[in-house]
Amino acid sequence: MSRRIPFTLEIDFQASPQLLFQYLSTPSGLAEWFADDVNSRGEDFTFFWNEDQETAKLIQKKNNERVRFQWINDEDDADEVFFEFRIQVDEITKDVSLIISDFAEEDELEESKMLWENSVSSLKQVLGSS
Repeated sequence: MSRRIPFTLEIDFQASPQLLFQYLSTPSGLAEWFADDVNSRGEDFTFFWNEDQETAKLIQKKNNERVRFQWINDEDDADEVFFEFRIQVDEITKDVSLIISDFAEEDELEESKMLWENSVSSLKQVLGSS
C-alpha cells in the first residue's frame, strides 16, 4: 500500500462565513454538494454516493471557522487521516476563502484534487457564489 500524502486546496468564495459553515458542518448542507445524502447520529456522519456509503466521525468543530472529519475504516493509518474544511476571512478585505485539507494516495493525488474542485464547484452553484 502506498503512503497517503496530505494536500491543501484554497478556494475563494463570495459568501458569508456563517452561511458557508452551514454547508460544511450539517448533514443537510453537506448533502447539497458533497454527497447524495448524509445522515448523522451524534458525531458520526454517514455519507452516501450511489450504492456506496462511508462513515466519518466529526472530530473538531469551531463555529464559522473549521470542521474536521475522520473516516472510520479498518486501515492502519486511519487515525492519521482526516479531511478538514477551514474558513478564512481576510481581516482587511473581508474576502472569504475555503481551505480544504485532505490526504490521498500518491498515485491518486491529482484525481483527488480534481474531485474536490468539482465538489466545490457544486457548492459554489448552491451558494450562488462565483
